[in-house]
Amino acid sequence: MHTLTELLEAYGLMFVFAHVFIDQAGLPLPSYPTLIVASALRAVGDYAHLELAAVAVSAALAADLGWYFAGVRWGRPVLRRICRLALVPESCARRTESTYLRWGAGSLLFAKFVPGFSALAATLSGAVRMRAAKFIALDAIGALVWASLAIALGSTLRSEVTGVLAILAQHGTKGLLAVVGAFALFVLYRGWRRRRFMRELRMARVTVADLHAMLDRGETPIILDVRSRLGLDREGRIPGAIAIDRGDGSIAIPSSSVDSDVVIYCDCPNEVSAAYLAKQLLKRGVRRVRPLAGGIDAWVAAGYEIVH
Repeated sequence: MHTLTELLEAYGLMFVFAHVFIDQAGLPLPSYPTLIVASALRAVGDYAHLELAAVAVSAALAADLGWYFAGVRWGRPVLRRICRLALVPESCARRTESTYLRWGAGSLLFAKFVPGFSALAATLSGAVRMRAAKFIALDAIGALVWASLAIALGSTLRSEVTGVLAILAQHGTKGLLAVVGAFALFVLYRGWRRRRFMRELRMARVTVADLHAMLDRGETPIILDVRSRLGLDREGRIPGAIAIDRGDGSIAIPSSSVDSDVVIYCDCPNEVSAAYLAKQLLKRGVRRVRPLAGGIDAWVAAGYEIVH
C-alpha cells in the first residue's frame, strides 16, 4: 500500500487509468483498492473526484470495447478462450451465458461487481451483436456506478484508509510483502481448488469419430447437450441430442437406460460441464456414460452434421 501511495503521488490519474485498464483487460490485479486509496488521498494529487471517476470510466470502457469487438469478430470461441485462463473455469462460460440470458443487456450495469464477469459480459455482448452505441451506453453507466462506489468509500473512510496506509508505511517492505503474500495465497488456493476439481473429473472420453460411427451403425446412444440456450440457438446441436437446462445431474434418466451408452457434450474448457454431469450419472447407476472429447467444437471441426 505504501508503494501504491507513492505511485499515486508520482503519476496520479495516469496510474489510475493504467491500473483500471489492466484490471478490466482481464489480468488478476484488482484496481478497486487503487480507486479507494486515490479517492482518500485526493488532497495529495492534482485531481478532483469527478476527474477520478472520468478516468476510471474511460479506462474500463476502453478495455471493455476491446473485448466487445473481439466478440464481434470471433464470437463465442473468444469466451471459451477467456474461460481457459480463469482460476476456476469449470462453469465459467455456462454461468456467464446463464446470467446474460437472465438479465440481458442489463447485466452490463452490474458486471464489474462480479469478479471475472466484466470481460466475459463485454465479449458476449459483441458475440450476440448488441449495437455498439447501446453497449457503450450501458457499459459506461455500469462503470460509472462501479467507480463511484469506490470513490465514495475512499472519501467517506478517508481517515481509516490513511490510518491503514500509515501503519503499512511504518512497516515498510514487511507491509508490502504481507499484502503481496496474502494475494499470492489466494491465487494458490484457487489454483489448488481448480486442480482438485479437474482430478475428480478425470475419466475416459469418447471421440467425435467414435460417436459418429455409432450413429452410422444405427445405434441409438443417449446424447445430452449441457450448453446454455444461447449456444444451442446460435450453433445448433448434434442430431438426436437432448438439450438440458442444467449440468448438475438433475436430468431424469429412465431406469431402462442404465446400460445404454450415454454421451454428454458441452462447449466448455476440458469438457468440465459434461464430465461433471457424467460423474453425477455414474453415481446414480448409469454405467456407460462418457463426455465427448472436444465437445461441440470438435464435432463441428470434423465436418459432421449439425441440426437447428
